[in-house]
Amino acid sequence: MANVFSDKLTTEERKELPSSDFGLPETREFPMPDAAHVRAAEAYFRYAPEEKKSLLAHRILLKADEFGVDVHSPVILEWADEYEG
Repeated sequence: MANVFSDKLTTEERKELPSSDFGLPETREFPMPDAAHVRAAEAYFRYAPEEKKSLLAHRILLKADEFGVDVHSPVILEWADEYEG
């Protein structure tokens, strides 16, 4: 059965996502399988653990590029500059 809200993943859909579709792959947080979820990850960025923010910002920018999403948040751009992956 399809979701009524396209930006809300079911538990099953979330389980099926590869780790590479998550902003924080190790903990499978901040899923970003599409443009709507990239925007959601950007909106919820402030809730990420402080020590993971540079990784998450970096991954948001990667996924944003993949899905054609423009990220203008100075906070995310600054954290992405801190990433040393």
